[in-house]
Amino acid sequence: MAEQHFKTLEELQLAMDEFVQSRGWYAPDSEKPQEPRNLAASISLEANEVLECFQWSERGNINCVAAELADVILYAAQLANVLGIKLEQAISEKLALNDQRFPAAGEELWESRLAS
Repeated sequence: MAEQHFKTLEELQLAMDEFVQSRGWYAPDSEKPQEPRNLAASISLEANEVLECFQWSERGNINCVAAELADVILYAAQLANVLGIKLEQAISEKLALNDQRFPAAGEELWESRLAS
């Protein structure tokens, strides 16, 4: 896959789908079956590799972190593909939920004063 610059998560998901398809990993007898459990495990493994970048340094190795974060995101994009999840929509919905669950600094204090 040549270096690409993505403007949207949808473009990233499409590129990941093409990458997997071109390697035959969707085939039933693939050595890298694209099953949700396998992809979820891969996300977890790659997330641990992010932590490994900090094993001997509080600041970590930025190149190592960048590469491992990219792996986490690529596996997440592929898991979303396999499950039919539109990441842009899922992230927008989650951010809106988090905005409700976790008020901005100062908002919680203001609301508690109003309730008194």
